[in-house]
Amino acid sequence: MTAAVAWDLSPGNEFVVNGVPWTVEAFQPQVGKVVLVRPEHEAWKTSVRQLMHHPNIRPSTRTRKDLPAASRGRQPKGVLDLPPSKRPLVMLRVDHLREVETGFRSGDPLNALPGEPKPQYDPNSTTLTERRHAKVRELRQDTIHNPDLAAAHCLDKVSYRTLIRWDLDRRRFGPVGCADDRWLREATGRQISAAVREAIFAVRHETLHRSKLTAKDRERLIHQYVREEFGKDEPVPSYETLRVVWKEWFGSTGARQRYAVSAARAQAVATGRHVVVSRPGQVVALDTTVLPVKVREQVFGDPVSVHLTLALDVYTHSIVAFRLTLVSDTSVDVAMILRDVMMPLPMRPDWGEEMEWAYPGVPGSVIAEFTDGKVAGLPFFAPETVTTDHGSVYKNHHLIEVQRVIGATIRPSRVLRPTDK
Repeated sequence: MTAAVAWDLSPGNEFVVNGVPWTVEAFQPQVGKVVLVRPEHEAWKTSVRQLMHHPNIRPSTRTRKDLPAASRGRQPKGVLDLPPSKRPLVMLRVDHLREVETGFRSGDPLNALPGEPKPQYDPNSTTLTERRHAKVRELRQDTIHNPDLAAAHCLDKVSYRTLIRWDLDRRRFGPVGCADDRWLREATGRQISAAVREAIFAVRHETLHRSKLTAKDRERLIHQYVREEFGKDEPVPSYETLRVVWKEWFGSTGARQRYAVSAARAQAVATGRHVVVSRPGQVVALDTTVLPVKVREQVFGDPVSVHLTLALDVYTHSIVAFRLTLVSDTSVDVAMILRDVMMPLPMRPDWGEEMEWAYPGVPGSVIAEFTDGKVAGLPFFAPETVTTDHGSVYKNHHLIEVQRVIGATIRPSRVLRPTDK
């Protein structure tokens, strides 16, 4: 049975005709005319009648407002997506809606059942609202007399608003509009077998030390690895699936190859376990932001943006160092931030006594003897672990060398894990 589907021909909606997407540019409902366009092609001026009778046309899945949540990003739901056991329940709901609308379960007076139409469903003497309320009372009576059967038919919790929703969805999507989205076949998504997973990581490890490869090249290497290690019978996903999985697991491949190697080396030391911060200096978070103001380097200079780089001690939640840089920060600026974290801040002559050293656990006299003068109350220590984002300044070779000299570990936050920073 062909499902009746309502199309939205308002400008901006997209339709797929013979496998080619077309966008509605203009719609004149008073004369039944539609104008569809696509890039680098002439406009297609047609009529609503021709579109309705076209043998190969469907609404595009990218027109999200015309599709329910269960159909977005995939083909529209259909009756064949339902399990065989649920299809009779959907048609039973449709029969109830037909009886409410026309007074007959079949929807046709010529195929009337004995006793139809019932007095409470006679369209000649009742309104649609009255018939809907009568149907709700009938279903509730069935639930009282035979609750197990009503629950098996999924009609035990039907309300007046439910009947309206079913009726609207049936007019838009056909009989499947009356189905519960949870009855639809489960979306398979991207299923990666253990063999393909091993091949992906093997290709990743190998390509880190080679020139940059395209996604097609990586796909061929994955196929080759699977054939050599697991045989020709092991299935391998399509190119598009491998491309999307690669981006989700390893991020974008737009960086230069040497930066990708540095980032992979820094992430290789991650344990994957939750870190409990128990002392100052154990974890320091670095981040850079653009201030919402512009400054002049001199009186007659041009206004430029200012980048603020902060170093935050995760244990004490205190700012242990900061630096302002014009235009943009570099790896040298980040290295100087780490130096400021490790060095005490000398007191300035115009600072008051409230700015003097008063850090708990370390006497001020010890610090003054160490620095040969008074210092401000800013904690300083050698950081053990420094967490950063995936900016290019944090992947520079100079910063990797600084990490080796000071004995710290610089770890980029995990991709799509904002709670790491």
